[in-house]
Amino acid sequence: MSDLRIGIVGVGAMGADHAERIVRHTSGARLVAVSDPDTARAEELATRLSGQDAVRVIEDPLALIGAREVDAVILASPGFAHAEQLFACLEHGKPVLCEKPLTMDAASSLQVVEAEHKLGRQLIQVGFMRRFDPEYAALKQLLDSGELGRPLLLHNVHRNKANGPGFRSEMIVRDSMVHEADVARWLFDSEISKITVHAPKPTSAVPEGVLDPQFAVFEMANGAMADVEVFVNFQVGYEVRCEAVAERGSATIGLGQGVITRAAGQWGGAMPADFRIRFDRAYDIEVQRWVEAVGRGEIDGPSAWDGYAAAAVCEAGVASLSTGQPVTVDLADRQAVLG
Repeated sequence: MSDLRIGIVGVGAMGADHAERIVRHTSGARLVAVSDPDTARAEELATRLSGQDAVRVIEDPLALIGAREVDAVILASPGFAHAEQLFACLEHGKPVLCEKPLTMDAASSLQVVEAEHKLGRQLIQVGFMRRFDPEYAALKQLLDSGELGRPLLLHNVHRNKANGPGFRSEMIVRDSMVHEADVARWLFDSEISKITVHAPKPTSAVPEGVLDPQFAVFEMANGAMADVEVFVNFQVGYEVRCEAVAERGSATIGLGQGVITRAAGQWGGAMPADFRIRFDRAYDIEVQRWVEAVGRGEIDGPSAWDGYAAAAVCEAGVASLSTGQPVTVDLADRQAVLG
């Protein structure tokens, strides 16, 4: 079989990382085109990654999606552009790995789900990469085995070192907490029925009016519960931890990467600077499995429905953030939508 020819829309930090991954680490795939509003950035990346085969810069992202030499698309563009670009991928029959969020609101996400369903085949995979992280995958396998009994609680910590100017309170829910929404749904194999978001007195590291950190409680449809602390200006480094508590025991992941030392009256190890370091292996596995699945005419990961469900949770979370009260998640009936 010939290599899958991939075009990437959006080559900021995440898109550029994926471009490097396709060229240097992914078998059975070839980067053929990139698109970005910053054409100079796109040109620099294309020049740097062009080898025996040139990487073309296509200024219009919709033109890239429709290009004959592009077999499949990675969307790493801003979330507000996703709906139009996803509809274009569906129109052209192009498999797409879409970084979160699927879209910026639940209504347009549901429209994407419905449009894909009308095609009669799945083309959209959503980039919730934690499902591919070896630690998270092992935790999922353990919980599914029943060894610990029925899972009851999930405790999550999600901390970033810092965020740039313009980062708003609701973005903590939509851009960060969205990962825990997907993790809780996946690990518990249940939808989130209600969310409550609390905000303590914010850190002095953020501008006036930004609520950081935030603490959320998810009530699951199967009776389980999950909580998450999201702190995007932690100042120390990037930290993601997860503990599942079940009837006959608990399991924890994310306690440290690399070597933990004990010397000179201290113990510890290095903390990664950002998500690309902590989840580098997860991204590698995610993209490789996506490429292989496209070759089979399938997806191998979170679906458009998963993206829609996370968007619905975040929409309710933003509403709860403004009131501090529980908000019911308004989720369409899956059977009615997908049959």
